[in-house]
Amino acid sequence: MVLRRAKSVEEYIEWVKNARFEVQDLRECLMFEAEEMPRFPVYLEPLEQSINKLYQDMCDGAYHFGREDLPYMEWVHQFGDQIPFHLLLKQINETHRKGLEIDEDE
Repeated sequence: MVLRRAKSVEEYIEWVKNARFEVQDLRECLMFEAEEMPRFPVYLEPLEQSINKLYQDMCDGAYHFGREDLPYMEWVHQFGDQIPFHLLLKQINETHRKGLEIDEDE
């Protein structure tokens, strides 16, 4: 499966903002269902921290594209089937590793 990469910095930032929203929404949903669950999934806290750090680095101007996976990918590989927005996280990671998808015709 070929993952789509962001075509602009603005799109990339928007994806990261969406990931922050999605992980917060997942936390709220799990809190609502907390009576049925003894505890949160093990991946939730590190996933949330990693996405928030990525966003903060972008805001601070400290973010750099890289060849290595983003830290949260460890959790996506292990628990992707439990993370409803895992495809978005994979696309962010793909853009991080390979850069923006620039159309050469433009």
